Amino acid sequence: MPLHPLTRTGRVMWCILLSLFSAVLMLFWSPAHADDSQALKAESPYFAVNSGEPGTDRLPLKSTQVDVRIVGVIADVTVTQHYRNEGQRPIEARYIFPGSTQAAVHAMSVRLGDRLLTARIKEKQQARIEYQAAKREGKTTALLEQQRPNVFEMNVANILPGDDVAVELRYTELLTPRDAVYGFVFPTVVGPRYNSPSGTSPIGGAYLKSGEPSATAFTLRITLDTPVAVKEIVSPSHDVMVDGAGTTHAAVSLKASDKPANNRDFILNYRLAGDRLESGLMLFRGENENFFLAMIEPPKAVHSKQINPRDYIFVVDISGSMHGYPLDTAKVLMRELLNGLRANDTFNVMLFSGSSRMLSPASVPASRANIDQAIKALNTTAGGGGTEIVPALRRIASLPKADDVSRSVVVVTDGYVSVEAEVFQLIRQNLNQANVFAFGIGHSVNRHLIEGMAR
Repeated sequence: MPLHPLTRTGRVMWCILLSLFSAVLMLFWSPAHADDSQALKAESPYFAVNSGEPGTDRLPLKSTQVDVRIVGVIADVTVTQHYRNEGQRPIEARYIFPGSTQAAVHAMSVRLGDRLLTARIKEKQQARIEYQAAKREGKTTALLEQQRPNVFEMNVANILPGDDVAVELRYTELLTPRDAVYGFVFPTVVGPRYNSPSGTSPIGGAYLKSGEPSATAFTLRITLDTPVAVKEIVSPSHDVMVDGAGTTHAAVSLKASDKPANNRDFILNYRLAGDRLESGLMLFRGENENFFLAMIEPPKAVHSKQINPRDYIFVVDISGSMHGYPLDTAKVLMRELLNGLRANDTFNVMLFSGSSRMLSPASVPASRANIDQAIKALNTTAGGGGTEIVPALRRIASLPKADDVSRSVVVVTDGYVSVEAEVFQLIRQNLNQANVFAFGIGHSVNRHLIEGMAR
């Protein structure tokens, strides 16, 4: 049953912004995260109390219930968590969900005793004004924002002493396969959060390291519907019961155990690929529209003789930000990639920073001598200069290619640029010329660029 805001009492207001142009589901990134690389890892949702007295103002987690429906490659997740204000005064707290970069929150509700807060989309500035006004009047109010793709944060004001707080969070997540295996992860571990990038004192809120015992209740149920039969379904993290393995409908739940289930991330892996190409179709009937999901699943392994020769162009970032460890790691990666080429493949290597240069005027056969020459040239390269990635990719796009040759462009970079839109547009304009693969290497990779190039 849909939940509606209790606007008649004048005590409840909830403004949510969705970060899409002028109308947005308000989710924002705050400096309460230690650094980008730490924050980009998905963690469990949690409340952080905005208080200078964390020993007095307490809002502990009591239970978590997770219901997941996976349809093909899309997971629809409902998380219900219960908290209680065990302090002696009203508090303001931030509900933080550091999800994966593939997660999209589409619904939230908060129940505090008999008060219910539900989502309404508003202009960003107007939502902030209304939130601050309601907060000053002592009303229970919440504001949900997003600034980065993977962190959602909601402020909840005036949580009264003794209030039981029930949060229902709904989000969808795209599941992408690795080595023909799809994986769903629900994070149950909360890491420490900090007041500033240079700060050292954690802000208020629960902190649970992986492996530590947890006193809170935790339940998780998953249903899996796929257009083709599931070949394998396992959890490497937990003991689970699986009903329907080998069919197009499966149900997964946690086995009863004396050990806590919520002190480590839950992982479910499933494989659809078999020994041959398979396809299937699922239909969905809506109130006004109907939808379908078609899947074509390639076999889990393809014989090398079935793969046509390819032309590989490796584009390696040697700018100043890649100096040292990132470039050394890129060289190791390049050795592995070059040594994995087949004799009937061809390749070339571009090194770019403020300018770019090709190791050969044209692609050369992937012979042992040519590969060794390319590796030798890479080993003598040091990082320095700017990161002119757009001119480098334009030059790659202008390279001649025979119509019967399939080309793959492999980009190795830390992505320290601010021209993502230009890069994405250039790739879209040349999709008929080459496939693009991106490797992010560095201390804090620009995931927006790397993942966007791959899409």
